[in-house]
Amino acid sequence: MPQVVMYSTAICPYCVRAKHLLENKGVAFKEIRIEHDHDVMQEMMHRSNRHTVPQIFIDDFHVGGYDDLV
Repeated sequence: MPQVVMYSTAICPYCVRAKHLLENKGVAFKEIRIEHDHDVMQEMMHRSNRHTVPQIFIDDFHVGGYDDLV
């Protein structure tokens, strides 16, 4: 089964929407919070070439943000 990973923050409304969408579809995902860990934020930026959240991956495929997910 593919692994879904979402980089997010607690206060991002698009992150909340993406989590609700995935949950409503029954998709298991791993949430990685970046707001308190600079190294994790750098990892997200390196993987996605973006600095905004959410950033969503299915295995190694970069889906993008909330709008891309929808």
